[in-house]
Amino acid sequence: MTPDAENALARAPGIALIVLDGLGDRPNPATGGVSPVEAAATPNLDALAAKGELGDIVTVAPGVAPESDAGVFALLGYDPVHDSPGRGVLEALGVDVPLAPEDVALRLNFATADGDGVILDSRVGRNLSTSESRELARAVTGADLLAAVGIRAEVRATVGHRGVLWLHPTSGGRLSPNVSNADPFYEKVGGMGQARRPERPVVQTVRALDTSPEAARTADALNRFLTAAADRLASVPVNARRAMAGKKIANSLLVRNAGALPEHPPVPFEKRYGLRGASLTEMPVERGIAEILGLADRYVGPMGPDRESGYRERARVARELIATYPFVYVHLKGPDEPGHDGNAVAKREVIEAIDRSFFGPFLDGLDLATYRIGVTADHATPAILKGHSDDPVPFLVAGAGVVPEAPGVPRKFGETSAASGTLGHGRGADVLPRLLRPNRPAPA
Repeated sequence: MTPDAENALARAPGIALIVLDGLGDRPNPATGGVSPVEAAATPNLDALAAKGELGDIVTVAPGVAPESDAGVFALLGYDPVHDSPGRGVLEALGVDVPLAPEDVALRLNFATADGDGVILDSRVGRNLSTSESRELARAVTGADLLAAVGIRAEVRATVGHRGVLWLHPTSGGRLSPNVSNADPFYEKVGGMGQARRPERPVVQTVRALDTSPEAARTADALNRFLTAAADRLASVPVNARRAMAGKKIANSLLVRNAGALPEHPPVPFEKRYGLRGASLTEMPVERGIAEILGLADRYVGPMGPDRESGYRERARVARELIATYPFVYVHLKGPDEPGHDGNAVAKREVIEAIDRSFFGPFLDGLDLATYRIGVTADHATPAILKGHSDDPVPFLVAGAGVVPEAPGVPRKFGETSAASGTLGHGRGADVLPRLLRPNRPAPA
């Protein structure tokens, strides 16, 4: 960063990067043949677009359908393959697992499988409560399934169907994160996970990804654990209750993206950019990203039943943060889940709620002559695909020093306007340099 850039940034009172998880989409017949983003009524985002510049980005690279952690690393200017310690470590840090250097952690989903092991639902109908997942986690952890091979295996339930598998060796030396995924819906590439669409989704046999005895031991332990855990889950009372209620049961575990504490952690955000940073996060993985990058985190937790109130509270916290810190990263989970569910109408409604109840109060009274706002997504989750994709996502910059590309002309925030905007087409790695670019005057 040049001295001029550093001086300009030092004078900036606040810059916010607002990440709408899974925002990007494709035209869908359920939303009138346009994307849920373009079908949504978004007067606040539209007004912001009219005051700024639009473009689009592929968050990681063409052909890569990233998970959220990889997308966020890229948006914050880090290499998700080499800088990330892995989704498992980030999730573990997000729920305060006391990892030791010899441990391995993996992201975990409770899932529903048929008698042949085919995964029927990787999210247990998306109605497994956190209290139910904690009961399942206690049952699996209490069985001490890897005691015979000198490993303590602990399942930590996090939110809903999500969790962390923590492997701690009690004898035999350290474990290795260099193992493949058991989750058939994701592939591990370095510290990054990317989505895949298997023809026959069954739990995969975990393989060592190098020739070390530590990797071989870890892979063998995981395969033992997953087989034994499936047997244990079948007898947990919560599954009997769910079956009686006609709900899907959690009788399988999917684990992915093994990681270990890095010997050389990524450069902290403040050291990299010369800016104190903060974050507003809803899920453990984003909380873990904030911790490993040294961002001061305000963890608000998952959205409750009152969505409108939840977004207003997030807007209030975001305004507090941007008044205090030179840089704020805000992560809103909302659009991703209906995208995974294939529900384009619900995704449109979530986007409208975010515009109305987050962007409305967040922008109300905010002096865009002094503050700068960026809005984008960590990846696309097209409802028509029910999963992540490598589709470009909108990128909007407005506020201090940003010259509107079409002053006074109404703009619709969405994929079409973004594709033809003056910011052009870029990658996730381009977002921070553009957002932090020193102010430039409007033309005379």
